[in-house]
Amino acid sequence: MLGYVLPIAVIVLSEVIYQMCAKSSPDGIDPFAVLVVTYGVGMVASLLLFYAVNRSENISLFSEFGKINRSPLLLGLAIIGLEVGHIYAFRAGWQISTLSIVESSILAVILTFIGVFFYHEVLTWSRILGIAICTIGLIFINLESR
Repeated sequence: MLGYVLPIAVIVLSEVIYQMCAKSSPDGIDPFAVLVVTYGVGMVASLLLFYAVNRSENISLFSEFGKINRSPLLLGLAIIGLEVGHIYAFRAGWQISTLSIVESSILAVILTFIGVFFYHEVLTWSRILGIAICTIGLIFINLESR
């Protein structure tokens, strides 16, 4: 059970910190300069965690690089889009309380169809109802913000 719940707890805690930091990014600094610092910290933390997690095993970081396909490269580009998109969204006036709801609802609908068409997941009536609820929620959130 812990192996099922702990990753979600890490994601939620990290997302809260992430959203607060993106919202608090100084207005006068270029968002890409923020990302250089962010990824520098992330790289150092990733290196330390790699060696901490694999302490008892004889795994070389460089041997792991040989297993890489295009996914980590595309993930790196996607993360830059996420980061800079959030910074620009907050600078454009999005509220921290609604940005996450809007992006998550839209993402849930898109990923539902990606799951069905590319990963052969089943589209159930409960998922269809979830899509409808997300859509209705987006309508109400956007009505309120005008």
